[in-house]
Amino acid sequence: MRRSLALAAIPLIAGLALAGCGSSKSSSASAASPTSGNANAAVTASGSFGKAPTVTIPKEKASSSLEVKTLITGTGTVLTSSDAFLGNYVVYTWDGTGHTLKGSTYGSGSTPTLFTTPLLPGLSTALTGKTVGSRVLVVIPPKDGFGSSGNSQAGITATTTLVFVIDVLKAYSGTQAASGNTVAHGGGDLPTVTEPTKAGTAPTVTMPASSVKPPKTLQIQTLIKGSGAKVVAGEYVVAQYVGYIWRTGKVFDSSWSRKTPFGFEIGANPAQVITGWDTGLLGQTVGSRVLLVIPPADGYGSSGASSAGITGTDTLVFVVDIIDAYSTTASS
Repeated sequence: MRRSLALAAIPLIAGLALAGCGSSKSSSASAASPTSGNANAAVTASGSFGKAPTVTIPKEKASSSLEVKTLITGTGTVLTSSDAFLGNYVVYTWDGTGHTLKGSTYGSGSTPTLFTTPLLPGLSTALTGKTVGSRVLVVIPPKDGFGSSGNSQAGITATTTLVFVIDVLKAYSGTQAASGNTVAHGGGDLPTVTEPTKAGTAPTVTMPASSVKPPKTLQIQTLIKGSGAKVVAGEYVVAQYVGYIWRTGKVFDSSWSRKTPFGFEIGANPAQVITGWDTGLLGQTVGSRVLLVIPPADGYGSSGASSAGITGTDTLVFVVDIIDAYSTTASS
């Protein structure tokens, strides 16, 4: 649901865009003296896990090699090429002999980002096989980044090198689902939810008879009750979901179909998701599966979302699995 669910741009890392991340001339990165040979290998970073790193980039043109340095080795699970993971990061663009800070999730009021597949080729190569709890420095030449086309929206040209420092906080497989006890299936005047027959796939939603009108207010029903902590405002929620349009009875978006979860800060200002999600998932427990029936006022309003086939009068139906809720004040 990425763009259709989110009301605010989610910083990208996965090869879509770095647009939305603020940019400024680097004040946290220093410049090393010119080197002879492989400039990319001369990039360094210092600092402790969970804190903004100090990055040092040479005052010369980048070389063509992909450079990966594990600065801190974690003791957690090993990342596979298909895993999503929650991480903090800084990223710089390196053009000519200068560099610019393009984005950071460190600092007051910032939240981690869910890195989902497909990642930039250089990031995928660098992070596959790394362990949760690691800090990784990655210097990505154009051929392992955005290629010869660059990314004009993000100010990345065909010759821009990217420099990332990433702290890997948690990992999630694309097939993770609710893990609690089933307590309801919807039904009656609400849609009926049928459990999937194949693990790692979305549940199926069936709308009530055509004579049943969609509710005018937000409806929330817990289908599977998880045993985790309650979701509170300000946490970074990792979820799987499938979304239907009541009028058509058809799926318009699904994280399951992409085989990767979706992440957002609940109760963010500005909002990162539609109101029905911010309201309906607050107070639910991690591990739960929740049915949300969302009227237009709590969804996309009178404007709808034409790219997803949603009109200004459409009621939406979501089934959301709460995989995790990460406190942004949690210690690393």
